[in-house]
Amino acid sequence: MSDREPPRRRVPGPAKPARSGGAQRRPAPAARPAGRPARSRPMPPAKIRLGSPRPRLRMVSLALTLVLIAFVVRLLQVQAVDASTYAAKAEKNRYVGYTLAAVRGGITDRNGVALATSVDAYDITADPTLFSREQLKIDDGPEQAAALLAPILGQEPEAIVKKLRPANKNLRYTLLASRQTPQVWKQIKDLKSALATKAERDKSTVNVLAGVLSVASSKRVYPNGDLAAGILGWVNADGKGGGGIEQQLNKQLSGKDGEIRYAQSGGRQVPTAGSTETPAVPGSDVELTIDRDIQWAAQNAISEQVAKSRADRGYVIVQDTRTGEILAMANSPGFDPNDLSAASGENMGNAAVQDAYEPGSTAKVMSMAAVLEEGVATPGTYVVVPNRLHRGDRLFKDDIDHATWFLTLNGVLAKSSNIGTILATGQLGRTQPQVNKVLYDYLRRFGLGSYSGLGFPGETRGILAAPDKWSTSQQYTIPFGQGLSLNAMQAASIYSTIANGGVRVEPTLVRGTQGPDGQFTDAPAPKKTRVISAKTAKTLAQMLESVVGDREGTGTKARIPGYRVAGKTGTANRVDPATGKYRGYTSSFAGFAPADKPRITVYCAIQNATAGNYFGGQICGPIYKKVMEFALKTLQIPPTGAKPAKLPVSYKP
Repeated sequence: MSDREPPRRRVPGPAKPARSGGAQRRPAPAARPAGRPARSRPMPPAKIRLGSPRPRLRMVSLALTLVLIAFVVRLLQVQAVDASTYAAKAEKNRYVGYTLAAVRGGITDRNGVALATSVDAYDITADPTLFSREQLKIDDGPEQAAALLAPILGQEPEAIVKKLRPANKNLRYTLLASRQTPQVWKQIKDLKSALATKAERDKSTVNVLAGVLSVASSKRVYPNGDLAAGILGWVNADGKGGGGIEQQLNKQLSGKDGEIRYAQSGGRQVPTAGSTETPAVPGSDVELTIDRDIQWAAQNAISEQVAKSRADRGYVIVQDTRTGEILAMANSPGFDPNDLSAASGENMGNAAVQDAYEPGSTAKVMSMAAVLEEGVATPGTYVVVPNRLHRGDRLFKDDIDHATWFLTLNGVLAKSSNIGTILATGQLGRTQPQVNKVLYDYLRRFGLGSYSGLGFPGETRGILAAPDKWSTSQQYTIPFGQGLSLNAMQAASIYSTIANGGVRVEPTLVRGTQGPDGQFTDAPAPKKTRVISAKTAKTLAQMLESVVGDREGTGTKARIPGYRVAGKTGTANRVDPATGKYRGYTSSFAGFAPADKPRITVYCAIQNATAGNYFGGQICGPIYKKVMEFALKTLQIPPTGAKPAKLPVSYKP
């Protein structure tokens, strides 16, 4: 079989046409085209073999590892090692603290009428760091803020800029203005709110007041203006008493400040961050002994006379003779503690206790007390008073020229004779040094040369030299009130001592204090000292009645219908504080009523009256009458109805 030829393949020929009427045959497949020449294919490019990426990956991994290690180390340092330090810094920058000022206690008169009180106010503060370039994105933030605040606070813009751009860049608190009214803070708050709203709408606007804040405070107010200003004093810019009772009792009135700390952001408190607060403890209220109405009457009377006499100043003191309580202490001119900018520095004190001056004839009552107590004379003792008296190196006279007077000791006091007083006190010892020593002891008992006991700021104790230091002239001028000095409070106390039966009660201005708990604490009882006997005091009261009641007395203008009045006039040469030389006069009147059952002492003095009369009986007598009448009616003290003793003033030789 292998020798057989392979079967031949038939090559199909062209298709034959289909036969009619019969089935068509399927056409034969077309013949294959002749073969095409082969195309030349391009050679593929040569392959570049890359280096191994593993070294680079190792380098990147190492770098990332080192970075992560650095972050981990720093994180451990911040969160573990230095956590407390950074927390403290964050606390310092986030939290701000302010003092909560204690409400100052009020001051009232003896009837509870307000004389000094505190009202709501605000301290305007700022956080200087919120005005920086970094915070506001502008360079002149402090200047813009100052321009807006200056008209409201009444300050110069430069002063505000200095506070908003301090040398210490880390300063978080500065006080722009203290104790501003609620209206002032409302103006600032409204302006601050308007700027904040505008800044939200217009991104080019900056709220330059965002760092201005407020702290609730209080402001001192004196409802009666200048009434009793010399007693009350004032409160300075630091909230401390600057004079008077405000200074003397500053600790009790001030209370104890508190403190608050809270988180802030952008000058606003963060409510959810919490806060710590130590509440302030309010100050105690102080009740004075003075009566507002009597104080008004005294102040009105002295002010009118000082103006009428064109005097330098004047004072009136009203005192309860039994308790030593001061019912009024008025000065003229005075000041309004509500407006210290309009006050004169020399008028801002309490001249009634700060001025030292020679009292003149009102001091003669102490000389007479010594004479009576020592038993060297009686009210009826005869005293021959010449027109002139030569003693030491001087020639003494009375305030008027006169023929020889034939007076009783009572008449010497009633007519206020200097010569008669020298002659009477000359009986106190065998020698002049002995006389001086005895008189000095009595003057000291009455309180001269010592503080009154009020403890008032700036009080003077006057001048009373030791008897062995008295000059030749002082040995004879001191008995009638020249050559020594005192203040008005000391002078009033002398007459209250006589009115109180010879017992000196230290004067007082404070009845007590009421603490924040409502508990009232009485002031300590005043010290009492027996100065002269009750008998001598009663005799002196009768003699002082002659000064007012007798037609020859010098105090007739002090008479009060229906009442028995005891008093004494005084007209002393005055030492000018500016030159130290005698110029002008100190005019005065002192006394008490009812004379036979004393309740009230009134003392008045006017310094350097330059218009009209300057005699004490003429210009101070009417003041005494006006103030005493008002006080008697206010306290409802009736006349005693008893008849005066009417001691003789003179005798016929």
